[in-house]
Amino acid sequence: MSAALPTAPPAAHTHRPLVIALAGLLSLAIAMGIGRFAFTPLLPMMLHDGVTDLTGASWLATANYLGYWLGAMACALQPWLWRRLARPVPLAHTAAVRTGLVATVLLTLGMALPAAALWPLWRALAGVASALVFVYVSGWCLARLSALGAPSLAGLIYVGPGLGITVSGLAASAMVAHGLTAAIGWAVFALLAAALTALAWPQLRGAVAAPSAAAAQADSHPGGAVAAFTLAYGLAGFGYIVTATFLPVIARQALPGSIWLDLFWPLFGLGVSLGALLTIRLPTHLDRRHLLMACYGMQAAGVLLSVWWPSLAGFALGSLLLGLPFTAITLFAMQEARRLQPHNSSALIGALTAAYGLGQIAGPPMVAWLLRRSATPGAGFALALEIAAAALLLGLLIFWALASRHPVD
Repeated sequence: MSAALPTAPPAAHTHRPLVIALAGLLSLAIAMGIGRFAFTPLLPMMLHDGVTDLTGASWLATANYLGYWLGAMACALQPWLWRRLARPVPLAHTAAVRTGLVATVLLTLGMALPAAALWPLWRALAGVASALVFVYVSGWCLARLSALGAPSLAGLIYVGPGLGITVSGLAASAMVAHGLTAAIGWAVFALLAAALTALAWPQLRGAVAAPSAAAAQADSHPGGAVAAFTLAYGLAGFGYIVTATFLPVIARQALPGSIWLDLFWPLFGLGVSLGALLTIRLPTHLDRRHLLMACYGMQAAGVLLSVWWPSLAGFALGSLLLGLPFTAITLFAMQEARRLQPHNSSALIGALTAAYGLGQIAGPPMVAWLLRRSATPGAGFALALEIAAAALLLGLLIFWALASRHPVD
C-alpha cells in the first residue's frame, strides 16, 4: 500500500511513531471525547437544571451532528474545489488540527454561558471543529505511521475518543454527586480540553502532500463498491447515535433510583478504549470488511440489550458491546479507505465521515418524532433503538456483499 510522504523532513521528535500516535490520541480525545460527547453525560444535569428538555436536547444534538457533517463535507470537497479553480491543492497540514482544537476549547466554554439561544450555534460549530480534527489528524497520523513502518500503532490513535468519554463521564458523575450545575460542568470540560491541547500542541507539526491529479486518477476501484462502502459506514453513524446520545436518560427511565446509573456512560468509554487497543494486535492482512461485519453485529447486540434486557446487567453489557467496536469501526473503515484509494484517501475519508455524520443527524430527530407519538418515553426509545439495530444489521449485509463480490487480492 502506498502512502503519502511528508513534503519536508519533520522535526526529529516526530520521527518516533509512538509520539505521532499519542498526538493523534490526545487530539481525538479533545475533539471527539469532549467536543462531541461531553454533551451526553451533561444532558441529565441540563435536564435537572431546567435549561432544556428532551426535545430541545434532541435538536442540540442534531445541530452538533449537522456541523460535523458540514465539516466533513468541506474536507471531502476541498481537493475538488481547488482543482476546479485550477489552483494547486493545499497540503493537508496539522494547522487545521490545531485550529479545530482551539475552537473546541472555546465552543465548549461557550456552553457554560447563560445564552441558550446561542447553544445550537455553538454545538454546530463544535461539530465542524470535530470533523476537521478527525479527518486531518487521521490522515496525518495514518500516513506518517505507514511511512515509518508502524501501521499497527494506528489503533492507539482511536483510543482517544474512549478516554475522553470515560473521563468526561466519571467527571460528570462526580459533579452530580456534589450538586454542581451543568454550566460548571461545561466550564470544567473546557479547562480539561485546554490542558490536553497544550500537551498535544508541540507534536502537531508537519504536512502530508495532497495527491496529484494523475495519482488520484490511479485509484481505480469500482465506483459502485466505493459508494456501497460509504453507505454502509454511514449506517454505523445512525446505528449507534441513539444510544450514544440518550444512554444516561434511557437508563434513568428504566432503573430509577439506581446508584449505578452514572457509570454506564464511562463504561461505554472504557469499552471504546479497550476495543481500540485490541486492534493493535490484529494481523494487518485480515480483510477489514470482515472485521467491520463483526463490529456491526456486536454493536447491534449492544443496542438491542438496552431494549430486551433493561436491567443493571443488560445496560452494563450493552454499554460494553456498543463501545468495544466503536472506534475499531472507524479505524477499519479508514484503513479500507486507504486500500481503496491509496493516492486520494483524504478525500474518501472526508466522504466517509460526511456519510457517518449524515447518519448521526437522522438519529435525534427520529427520537424526538417517536417520543411525541408514543404513549410513554420508554416505548419511543425502545422503537428508536430497534430501528438503529436494524440499520447496523443492514450495514453488515452490505459489507458481506462487498467482500463476496470484490475479494482482497
